[in-house]
Parts: sequence; structure tokens; C-alpha cells
Amino acid sequence: MALSIGIVGLPNVGKSTLFNALLGKAIASASNFPFCTIEPNVGIVPVPDERLDVLTKMESSAKTVPTAIQFVDIAGLVKGANEGQGLGNKFLAHIREVDAIIEVVRLFPDPNVIHVSGAISPKDDVETINTELMLADLQMMEKHVPKVEKESKTNPKLKPIADFGGRVKQHLEQGNSIRNIIVTDEEKIWLKELQLMSAKPILYVANIEVSQLNDESALAPLRAIASVEGANLVAIDAKIEAEVAELNPAEQTEYIKELGLDEPGLNKVIKSGYKLLNLITFLTTGPDETRAWTITTGTKAPQAAGVIHTDFERGFIRAEIVGYADLIAAGSMKHASELGLVRQEGKEYIMQDGDVAYFKFNV
Repeated sequence: MALSIGIVGLPNVGKSTLFNALLGKAIASASNFPFCTIEPNVGIVPVPDERLDVLTKMESSAKTVPTAIQFVDIAGLVKGANEGQGLGNKFLAHIREVDAIIEVVRLFPDPNVIHVSGAISPKDDVETINTELMLADLQMMEKHVPKVEKESKTNPKLKPIADFGGRVKQHLEQGNSIRNIIVTDEEKIWLKELQLMSAKPILYVANIEVSQLNDESALAPLRAIASVEGANLVAIDAKIEAEVAELNPAEQTEYIKELGLDEPGLNKVIKSGYKLLNLITFLTTGPDETRAWTITTGTKAPQAAGVIHTDFERGFIRAEIVGYADLIAAGSMKHASELGLVRQEGKEYIMQDGDVAYFKFNV
């Protein structure tokens, strides 16, 4: 699926370090000076899914194929970006192209890594980034609204769209993020067409020292901001995560245990990013391969089949579905069928995360 998440933040907060860790190798520059990333780096990252290993073992699959999402490492924004400061207009254009945002916020103290504002303040940092996105959106709406209002005078059907644009503009003028605006289902379609940056779903990543990962007092200021936004927060030590990513799987497991963590922080970032894009996974499994497939929440069975091959959607007859938990409890697909756990679902069935599916179709 051609969906991407942009990694944004002020300069020197650990964006490129996080990006490198996600890819498991040093692709993005991570130097100690502002704007060391100019052109965005793009990477395709597998989504960790423990269910794949279980199904692969159960079916003795020859191959295991995870699903993946695309991350984009975007250069650091600074105050005044909407007016072109720090090459801001170019960087804002990169943000407009992604489907969701991960905002990296620096909480780690390190006198050797300069902070663009001179002091660590999660509240100020988030406010700087979000203000620049809102101001850039406002500039766009100031051009868009008069244009649509003028067109609506000769085309009355555009009047509701013009009125909605005026409401969006007013919301921005009041200093509010568009992701917090209340809209109808129809207005959601109009809003999506505007491609406003402050409307994009957001995940906050606190870049903090590993010793403070579970320190709620240190995370509280950023957690409060995320709560107001209706956003999730993941805390990681990007530098440590980059080190872990370079180890082999066995060494990674041992190192993670030594750090007192249940899993790499990167896994939490990737999984949270996946949910941020409103994505779920269905699974197929057999002797040849066990594979994860990406679909959006609410996808019906024929369209899910079409993700595997367009012929599957065109000739869709039915889907044989068993929930992952039911399949594992049964121990095999054969036993799951004998227990009546494999359901026959038609064209209106809405796929659920973790569905293990077999599709019947006409060629």
C-alpha cells in the first residue's frame, strides 16, 4: 500500500537516528548540526508481527513475508518555516505529501548535542512544530476559501464546501489543529481533498534516555500534549535503538533483556505507526508461505482478496475465514474446520485484524 509516515521535529532531536534504527542501517545522516537532512530519506520497514512466526511453524511454511510501511525522514523544521526560514517551504511540502506524522520530541539531556532553541522544553518544541504546520495550512486556506466562495456564486452546489472552508479557516485562525475539528462524514471527504498538514494523524515519539523510559514524571508534559491532541505517545532512546538494530536477532534479544525492556522500542513505533494509518493485517498461511497483507479498517472480503491479486476480487465467490486465536487454539486448519471454526463469508463481510483467510474465486 502506497501510504507513508513522515518523521518530523526540530533539528537535532533524533529524527535521523530513529530513521536509521528503523531501517537497521545508517542510511540517513545523523550529524550534530541543523539541516543535515535536506532531501527526505525514504525507507520501507517491515511491520513486526509475532503471529507470522507461529503460523510459519504450525504450517511448516517455506517462506515468511511480513507486511511493511514507508517512513520518510524529513529535515528539521524551525520557527518561521511557513515564511521560508531554514528552507521551511521545501520541507513543509515534503510533510504535505505524507499520510501521517511522527513527531520526535527531545527529552534527553546532552550538552554535546546542541538544541536549536537553547533549552529542552517539550511543550515549546511541540508548539513550534504544530504552529508552523497550522500557519502553513492557514496560508493555503486564505487562498482557497475566496476562490471557492467566488465559484459558489455561479454554482450553488459549492456553497456547502465554501462554508466548510470558511469554518476550517476560522478554526486555524483561533490557533487550533485541524485534526481536532468535528466534521460530518461528507466533510471528511472535503477535508481529505484539502491535504492540510495539521489534519494528518500524529504520533508523538519521546526521545529520552533509556533509564527514564518508565519515568512518568519525565514523560508527563508530553503525554499531556498528546492527550489533548487525541494522539498516542511512544517513549524510546533512539541512540540505544540504533545500536540494538545493528545486532543479530539473538544479540538483540539479550540486549533488550539487559535493558529491562519487553521488546525493542522500534517495534512499538512501527506498530503504532501502522495503526496511525488506520491499517489492519489479515494473514494467509500454507506450506509455501505465511504472509501478512495490509488493508484499511473496514475493507470488505472481495477488496481484501484483490490485494493479493486483482483476479481474486473480480472472480470472488467467498472467503473462508478463521480468527488467528481460534486457529492457534485448534492447532491446525484441519482441526479448526472440524471444530466449525472456519466460517464461510460473502461479499459483505468486513475483514478483521488477524483473520486467516482463504479466498475462493472464478478465473
